[in-house]
Amino acid sequence: MGDVAATIKIMPESVETDLNELKSKLEAVIPDGAKLFGSRIEPVAFGLKALIMVILVGDIEGGTEQVEAAFATVPGVESVQVIEVGRPI
Repeated sequence: MGDVAATIKIMPESVETDLNELKSKLEAVIPDGAKLFGSRIEPVAFGLKALIMVILVGDIEGGTEQVEAAFATVPGVESVQVIEVGRPI
């Protein structure tokens, strides 16, 4: 089947959340069968920024659901949303 690239938007709990530290915590909980492909910080509004992570999801059961669930358990995460899914180029 091959890998699928899922672009996931992670919103922090507050403006004061250190997004680099949050990224490290998120990387630590990525399930087996998935791996980080890239990331960036994107301004949202009023000083709030989102962490955008592209995760390559292999043939793991449930697709992005395991990644979303793992990310949602990390302290400092307000919400997790898959914003795009496609084949990596």
